[in-house]
Amino acid sequence: MKPLPNEIVLRPRFQLNLKGPAQPILQLFQEVDKPPFIVKVSDHHVFIKFNKAETHFWSPQLQIEIVDQEDGNSTIYGLFGPNPTLWTFFMFVHFGVATLFIIFGVWAYSNRALGKEMGLQIGLMVLMVLAWIVLYIFGRIGKRKGKPQMHQLHEFMLRHTKG
Repeated sequence: MKPLPNEIVLRPRFQLNLKGPAQPILQLFQEVDKPPFIVKVSDHHVFIKFNKAETHFWSPQLQIEIVDQEDGNSTIYGLFGPNPTLWTFFMFVHFGVATLFIIFGVWAYSNRALGKEMGLQIGLMVLMVLAWIVLYIFGRIGKRKGKPQMHQLHEFMLRHTKG
């Protein structure tokens, strides 16, 4: 597997092929109790996150799925991401901004078709674009703050898949 790149993309994914079946690897994760990590195993899924003392608003978590292959080996499919609550909120805000932009655009078009002033609607549309820019900057700052912990999660996962 290639090392994690310095520029981490939004919700990066990776795949890692391992020798041997999935069950012993899952067992290693079930027995792990190493601060600052909290590990939860459910079926073939492993969720690794930081404990409350180490967690900040932008703390990432790692979800991996360990799947048996036909040749007797296994494959890990990993996904880094923010706290699901934060991710849901961020997507909700983006959807809200997009919806308002469309509503203001329709309102501006209607006023234009009726021959009325549309300065307010255009101003509100510009405000929505500025909100998008602020959300983008906020997301980039958060990604930068979460990157060191993402590398810690990755190293922790690699140590525990080597047995």
